[in-house]
Amino acid sequence: MAGEQEKLTGLSKIFNGTTMAGRANVAKATYAVVGLLIAYQIMKPKKK
Repeated sequence: MAGEQEKLTGLSKIFNGTTMAGRANVAKATYAVVGLLIAYQIMKPKKK
């Protein structure tokens, strides 16, 4: 498994699902996207 991790580059290395750090990054990104969607829904102008 260690050799496989060295081959990962770019976003694959950051969002690696086999490591705890990679899983944490996926969770953080998910929470960020959900938060942005909620903020957009609250901030967008209301239609008349």
